[in-house]
Amino acid sequence: MDSTSRTLAGSCTSGSDLACKSSVFYRSLMGVVQTMQRVIMFSGVFAVLWAPAVQAAAQSSLKIGYINSQVIIAESPAATAAQEQFRREMVPFESEMQALEGEISGLMAQYQAQQLTLTATARRTRQDEISLKQQAYQDRMAQIEAEATRRQQELVQPIMERINNIIQAIRSDSSYTFIFDVAGGGLIAADESFDLTSEVMQRLAAGAP
Repeated sequence: MDSTSRTLAGSCTSGSDLACKSSVFYRSLMGVVQTMQRVIMFSGVFAVLWAPAVQAAAQSSLKIGYINSQVIIAESPAATAAQEQFRREMVPFESEMQALEGEISGLMAQYQAQQLTLTATARRTRQDEISLKQQAYQDRMAQIEAEATRRQQELVQPIMERINNIIQAIRSDSSYTFIFDVAGGGLIAADESFDLTSEVMQRLAAGAP
């Protein structure tokens, strides 16, 4: 196998590696959920830094609550709808990439079958053709990733704002000093009476802005 065959066989344009190509769509889709969680959750580091405040709450007037953002996202109809819409919008891109991959796989197969009968000049011409197609594939993949990121932000932003507004409203209405997110990993154990997850979900379902 010459250098062209080795290079292409090890890339996402290999006809035997559809999973490699499809990973861009999976990563972008998973980014929808991850972006939602990042915006509404306090990080584990934040929770740890404020651990002394939690301990002090037992001896003072501080009022502490917590939520589980993973549960909120998993059970939010709006979040589910956003994910489904994102999947649907990615289908044409996936088809486009499959077509480009098919072109490259065909060129590779043809080259590998004929390379022993080609002149040195013809081999270089074929190699250049395959390399150009491969570069075009990678360039288009980068464009799709950028478009997917932009679109997921558009779909997620209204949901993130609503969830964040609800959490802020609960904090204000009930005079909570802190509301932590157990999904961030900072809390090891907590009294379930401080769990505000259900209240957030109820307000979200009721259409709170």
